[in-house]
Amino acid sequence: MARPRRIVLVRHGESTGNVDDTVYEREPDHALALTGRGRQQAEETGKHLREVFGRERVSVYVSPYRRTHETLRAFQLDPERIRVREEPRLREQDWGNWQDSEDVRLQKTYRDAYGHFFYRFAQGESGADVYDRVGGFLESLFRSFEAPDHPPNVLLVTHGLAMRLFCMRWFHWTVAEFESLANPGNAEMRMLVLGDDDRYTLDRPFNRWRDPEPYDITG
Repeated sequence: MARPRRIVLVRHGESTGNVDDTVYEREPDHALALTGRGRQQAEETGKHLREVFGRERVSVYVSPYRRTHETLRAFQLDPERIRVREEPRLREQDWGNWQDSEDVRLQKTYRDAYGHFFYRFAQGESGADVYDRVGGFLESLFRSFEAPDHPPNVLLVTHGLAMRLFCMRWFHWTVAEFESLANPGNAEMRMLVLGDDDRYTLDRPFNRWRDPEPYDITG
C-alpha cells in the first residue's frame, strides 16, 4: 500500500455568503463565489502549498461547490503534477434550499443549544449525516492507497465542518471533542503527516471554543 506522506485539508477562501448571509435567499449555496479577499487568501495558501509539494505529484479531491473550485484554481498548482477529482461527499453541510436568513439564524441558535453534531437543519443535514458521508469518502480514499503509483500527497479542498469531521473520523475523536472545536478560517490548512512510526499526526490543532464535555470515560 502506497500511503501518502501528506494529506492536506484546506477550507475554501472567503465567499460571498461569509460576508452577507442574505445572499442565500437569492443564490443556491453551491453557486456562491469567492470574494476578492477570498481569492487573495487562496492565492497566499497556494504559495505555501507549492512550497510543500515541490515537484511531487498530488492527488486532489475538490468539493463540487463553486467556491472550492475557485479556491483550487487560485492555488495555481502545476497541472502536470496534479490529478483532480470532484468529490460530492466533501460538499458543505446541507442547510436546506433557498434559505431564509432569519430562519437559519434561529436554527443556528437551536443547533448551538442542541449540539452541532446531532442537530439536523430542517430539510437539511446534521453534523452526524456529514460524518457518515465523509466516512464513506475515507473508505474510498483508503482503497486508492492500494495503487502502487499513488501520489505521495493528497489534497482535499473542502469546507470547515468537513475538515473537522474528516479528522474526527481519522483520529477517532469523540463527539465531545468534536463539539469543542472551532472551524478553521477561510483558506486555512491542516496537514496530516506520516511519521517514522507509520502513524499520521496533525501538524497543528483546531482552535477550541470550549473544553470538551464528555458523558463517560471515552471522552
